[in-house]
Amino acid sequence: MAAEGPEAPASPTRGGAEGCEGGLGAEVEAAVGPDQDVIPKPASNGAPKPEEAAPVQGCNGVNMEASTPAPKPEVAKEETPQPSAPDVVMHVALNPPMEEVSITYPLEFERYWRAAQENPLDFTAWTELLQYVEQENHIYAARKAFDSFFLRYPYCYGYWKKYADMERRFDFIKETEEVFQRGLQSIPLSMDLWIHYISFLQSSLDMNLSDSVQKIRGTYESAIAAAGVDFRSDKLWEMYVEWEREQGNPKAITAIYDRVLTMPTQMYSHHWEKFKEHVTSHRPQDILSTEELLWLQSKMASDTVAKTTEAEAEEAPPGEDMPLKAEAMQETGAGDGSQILGHMDQDKIRELAISIRQQIHSQNEAEVSKRWNFEEGIKRPYFHVKPLERAQLRNWRDYLDFEIASGSHERTIVLFERCVIACALYEEFWIKYTRYLENHSITGTRSVFQRACCYHLPRKPNIHLLWAAFEERQGEVEEARRILKSFEDCVPGLAMVRLRRVSLERRQGNMEGAEALLMEAIRDNEGMPVSSFYSVKLARQVLKVQKNLIKARKILLEALEKDPDNAKLYANLLEMEFSADVRQNEGNTMSSFDRALTSGLPLETKIIFSQRRVEFLEDFGSSINSLLTSYDEHQKLLNQQMMRKRLLENGSSDEADEKRMRLEETATGGNLAVAPATGITPLMAADVSNSGTGAYNYNTWYQNYSGYGYQNTWNYNQYYQQS
Repeated sequence: MAAEGPEAPASPTRGGAEGCEGGLGAEVEAAVGPDQDVIPKPASNGAPKPEEAAPVQGCNGVNMEASTPAPKPEVAKEETPQPSAPDVVMHVALNPPMEEVSITYPLEFERYWRAAQENPLDFTAWTELLQYVEQENHIYAARKAFDSFFLRYPYCYGYWKKYADMERRFDFIKETEEVFQRGLQSIPLSMDLWIHYISFLQSSLDMNLSDSVQKIRGTYESAIAAAGVDFRSDKLWEMYVEWEREQGNPKAITAIYDRVLTMPTQMYSHHWEKFKEHVTSHRPQDILSTEELLWLQSKMASDTVAKTTEAEAEEAPPGEDMPLKAEAMQETGAGDGSQILGHMDQDKIRELAISIRQQIHSQNEAEVSKRWNFEEGIKRPYFHVKPLERAQLRNWRDYLDFEIASGSHERTIVLFERCVIACALYEEFWIKYTRYLENHSITGTRSVFQRACCYHLPRKPNIHLLWAAFEERQGEVEEARRILKSFEDCVPGLAMVRLRRVSLERRQGNMEGAEALLMEAIRDNEGMPVSSFYSVKLARQVLKVQKNLIKARKILLEALEKDPDNAKLYANLLEMEFSADVRQNEGNTMSSFDRALTSGLPLETKIIFSQRRVEFLEDFGSSINSLLTSYDEHQKLLNQQMMRKRLLENGSSDEADEKRMRLEETATGGNLAVAPATGITPLMAADVSNSGTGAYNYNTWYQNYSGYGYQNTWNYNQYYQQS
């Protein structure tokens, strides 16, 4: 039954935030590097604590609740309204679903829950579930639904707000703050979520306590440190200024403006005008720090002294004193901040304070103009499972390339974080991010790989292969093994993953392990073409690496017994026999040809093998009789092919049957009577040149063979998943 009335049930014991890794602090340090804090750890009084995390095992070996794959862009059926503020994600730190106790859920909850669990890729099923628990106002059902939802879609900041609001409706203040903290660990650059969290703190804390003021100020600082670099962070900066104004702290307001004036944001000009109003409406000693005030007074005195040095020979008029030098002003205590400045001096200091920052504003304006068009091209800065338009994808690529070329590591990191929110389901942007970070931070690169593979792209093979290669390159061979095996367990049957596992073992010198993996693949896929594919791979490895021709031949012969009509097996068997000494291995090579020509292969394929046999005997054969016999058989195959073509051209009729009979008689010996005593048939005799050398003219029967190479390339794409 649904929860009745506004009374809140007792809050069950709930674990702390958890995710693939720890909280925001560890993620930020990883993404930026140990010596650089681009999006620093939140202050202890404002944002989540990473040590509250606890692991939940997932399909790819990293922490998740279940092995449910991440969504692909084309799954969603309808767009869910989302706020337009940009989200920048660092890392997911999520609560596990609440501990099951004796709870009675609403009547229809099980139906909605089952629909979401049976098809976790159906985003609409999840939204219907969340909408239902909100309508029923059942806190236990809501916790179960929201916790499970965020394990798969942690970037939906609008639902974090709904989750927190629902906890607050039941007056669960502590649980509400936990939800905000978890959401901010997932999306630390979400303006809306920070603002919503700060508003919650202001309404729930006792502002008469100094600790409450410090906590809110610390939260503002955490928000600015995490999201203040964002191009659309103006509302957050303005809120911070207004809050400090309410606290009666004009010097703190000046410090905030000094920071925002260096940030290329959308409302940079508005901040500049507001700063000038702030300066002109207050006394300099009230808004400027003592150090800056002393420096400005010293600069004014230095400028005055510089003017007087231009007329050193001139004396002061009778009754007037020369201006004090800077040293004299300091000795007399002028400009110590406690002395009241005259109106003229205050105006000059205001003008000087503004003029000094004018250059910073001009530089910032130039940076904004460089980025304006890119920002205008971002139409959907938030996450959704629906695919993005090509124009937006292209805009993200160009924007990232521009920021990387600009050389600002801090802004590049923030832009990447914004990008992987809107483009969370696009593998190329995660890969681009990891390639950029590899030159700056190994730990950060590993962290991005974990985020992409654990939550957003758990079924994409390419990024998992790159992650495993990255770990192998760092010497973490066991971790590379774990990544590949975990992914193959989650998404079985991909040849590219199995072959990467094989090559990993081979590079480590574990030939037995590599062979065992291939043998396992052959057994698991018995009766399917891919089994022959793995047999070829195993035979080639045994031949090239172990130098064991007999064992390699046995592998292919066993594969041919199970798949006798596979032309690639015959071709690779021939290639293997060719690789041996042709004088000692002629018998095995000829047996391979005979095996192919007596099989059930199509006529066109047999003609190719027949051509190769004639060429082999011509180049390396030890018997002229074998050569002539092979040539005769090759001509018969060509005649059969010609007859088929004529039948197709003329259609099936009695006349066609008579023609076929005549052609068969001709092909089986009708012209043998005219063969010369040498045994060369007329067809072959026609190939003999009239030149003095009497050489064969091979062009007539090599024309179909010219494009045939010794190695028959295997088409891997038929076994590789297209991403």
